[in-house]
Amino acid sequence: MAVDVAVVHEVDDELVAAFGRLLPQLSPSAAPLDHAALAAVVAWQGVLLLVARVDGRIVGALTLVTFPIPTGPRAWIEDVVVDEASRGGGVGAALTGEAVRLARAAGARTVDLTSRPSRQAANRLYERLGFQVRESNLYRLAADR
Repeated sequence: MAVDVAVVHEVDDELVAAFGRLLPQLSPSAAPLDHAALAAVVAWQGVLLLVARVDGRIVGALTLVTFPIPTGPRAWIEDVVVDEASRGGGVGAALTGEAVRLARAAGARTVDLTSRPSRQAANRLYERLGFQVRESNLYRLAADR
């Protein structure tokens, strides 16, 4: 299966429909994204939204965030999702590989990501791509706090 990965520069109906399909597979509780919400992501400085296509159809997405901090430029991969019907075909590897390439081109010293332990296939993929589990505590403050 040939996977084409590209950075999104414009939001169109195809992208909105693809996220309507993909986002519930990533997070059933996530609110649907309309054209304006996706456009805000695409326009945000330091954010690259990548999509993967197979046979011209969007089957995966990833968000790469790059940012400067005092210890050097960093990158973070978020919201990686591959359509259930396309999993195991190299889509996740293609998305992640391109994100790492773009992060390195932006000067990032490190590229971080998180993945729930229950996502065993994704965790194996990240380790196969060279990511290492890092001993750290992850803290989150909810919006209602």
